[in-house]
Amino acid sequence: MSNQFYVAGPGRAAKVGDLFGAIANRYDLANDLQSLGLHRLWKRRLARLAGVGPGDRALDVCCGTGDVALALARHGATVVGVDFSAPMLAIAAQRTETLALRAASTPSAFPRPQWLLVCGDALRLPFPDDTFDAVTISYGLRNLASPEAGLREMRRTARPGGRILVLDFGKPANPLWRRLCFGYLRRWVPCLGRLVAGSGEAYAYILESLADYPAQEGVTALIRELGLAHVQVINLLGGAMSINCGKKV
Repeated sequence: MSNQFYVAGPGRAAKVGDLFGAIANRYDLANDLQSLGLHRLWKRRLARLAGVGPGDRALDVCCGTGDVALALARHGATVVGVDFSAPMLAIAAQRTETLALRAASTPSAFPRPQWLLVCGDALRLPFPDDTFDAVTISYGLRNLASPEAGLREMRRTARPGGRILVLDFGKPANPLWRRLCFGYLRRWVPCLGRLVAGSGEAYAYILESLADYPAQEGVTALIRELGLAHVQVINLLGGAMSINCGKKV
């Protein structure tokens, strides 16, 4: 496979930046269509597993348009969302403004979320050690030049006892289901991307990015190597998606 948005090594960030710049305005709609809305349920589950509440601080890495950051904020946490894509952060900022207006008009129905958006690199997070009660990343670890380095940064910025959670595409253990899932990513998803976001290659990238991604079992091994405790993997949709969890000790 060859894709204009995929390259291994140091040039990865620039290509991924081009990808998200190209699809930012239609990113949420395309996600809804390609997952039949299930991605929203998975992100809410990630936020529940983070276990944060009032008085806690959470960091959402590669926050994109802010789905997970908002879900964490709705649990009462003060949330920082970090992403290196300015177009994606602009969408998240628009959400912030919309929610602030709703909160001002009907505060009981729409409590204003406590969150801050920061433009930054997931491999060099601009935060001190031992800062956050939970650090999450959804559909971002797979896009990093080094997933291992990204996980190390997540661990560094989590406080002792803080949770680290990863939501991303998985590789189903069942060979037939894996073949069907990858066939869906190969054939239908690029067509959908072309129709909705004007870029088939941007969505063909998903399957290509999975080739070298360690997926749920590999991520489990990596977080164990980092010394995290209470390591858990939750398979979703038969392993087509997964949530990896661990706790910093």
